[in-house]
Amino acid sequence: MKNTVVTFQQAKERGEKLTMLTAYDYSTAKLEDEAGVNSILVGDSLGNVVLGYEDTISVTMEDMIHHGAAVARGAKNALVIIDMPFMSYQTSVYDAVVNAGRLMKEGRADAVKLEGGVEVCLQIRAIVDAGIPVCAHVGLTPQSINAFGGFKVQGKSEAAAKKVLEDARSVEEAGAFAVVLEGIPKKLGDLISRELRIPTIGIGAGNGCDGQVLVYQDLLGMFSDFTPKFVKRYAELGEIMKDAFRSYIEEVGSGAFPSEEHEYKIDDDIIEKLY
Repeated sequence: MKNTVVTFQQAKERGEKLTMLTAYDYSTAKLEDEAGVNSILVGDSLGNVVLGYEDTISVTMEDMIHHGAAVARGAKNALVIIDMPFMSYQTSVYDAVVNAGRLMKEGRADAVKLEGGVEVCLQIRAIVDAGIPVCAHVGLTPQSINAFGGFKVQGKSEAAAKKVLEDARSVEEAGAFAVVLEGIPKKLGDLISRELRIPTIGIGAGNGCDGQVLVYQDLLGMFSDFTPKFVKRYAELGEIMKDAFRSYIEEVGSGAFPSEEHEYKIDDDIIEKLY
């Protein structure tokens, strides 16, 4: 059954946990979709794990549209959410609506996601009013790491915790259908998840959230530049892949690959006529 913003809300009301994973290409999205994940996030984390940037700030609208459309072609049942990249919505409400529309029309998104709380509520409301579902994102917001002074847990002091709570309440009021809670203490994540009517999707926010999201390369052990505390590796595919690459290199070097079973045949008399 196709996952939608309505089924997300129904899951929250029934107390059923939601699952979300990132994907950035057709084949990965197809595998995740067939596995039964509720939602696929085309995250601007592609800047780190696909494009090799140190952060997400350099990711462009064209990057998100290109990768988003590929994911949408592979996902039949998962709700496809595409991140709005840095400076695609902060500049004005008009820019936010136009760029969200591009992600829907050109990227084939089912919904968009943007970072921030109180300060982006005007954008959220305008995008929702345009008929585009919005997933919000509060707490540790990677596009703001320069303001935070790095990837640091948010909401640890009383004032900071109140700010995260206020942000979560505000984005719900602005019309977001869900909110990602990133990099906050578990007890704060629990409190926000109980307070909000909309689903909360946690990443480093504890198991009291209504759902969880992970970057799939982190989950599979394919990205080792840095590993956040909240990551659980369910497989070590990175090592398996390197072993396979080494075996390929060795067999090509020795002549073992390609062998007869991988080759096409032609009659000898045809070859003789070519001399």
